[in-house]
Amino acid sequence: MHRQKLSRNLISKMVKESFGEYLRNLREDEDIPIRKVAAALDIDQSTLSKFERGERLPKEEIIPKIAKYFEVDFEEMRLSYFGDKVVKQILFDQNAERILETAKEKLEYIKSKNYNQGKLNFNGI
Repeated sequence: MHRQKLSRNLISKMVKESFGEYLRNLREDEDIPIRKVAAALDIDQSTLSKFERGERLPKEEIIPKIAKYFEVDFEEMRLSYFGDKVVKQILFDQNAERILETAKEKLEYIKSKNYNQGKLNFNGI
């Protein structure tokens, strides 16, 4: 198995492939049968196959297990996963780009606030 550092080139590659493609490429690069990966992750082969085909995203809780199995950076795995999750929500909206811009601005605004113990409070927004 291989370990990759999170670099600009790697991030650029991740943007150009879906989480499922990323997962399938990790498995195929190591020439590991889908049944072996599914067993190691304690999921059904058909479920893993759906992840790889982009028909379904895994639950967030399995991401650390996948990253550990393939010995890849957890943040790398999360970036790919959440990128797909966000895109899935807005893909067919005619204002998708504006939604992302607005979300980025809101994120910056919320982060700039001084919240107790790092907890976010959306009541005043």
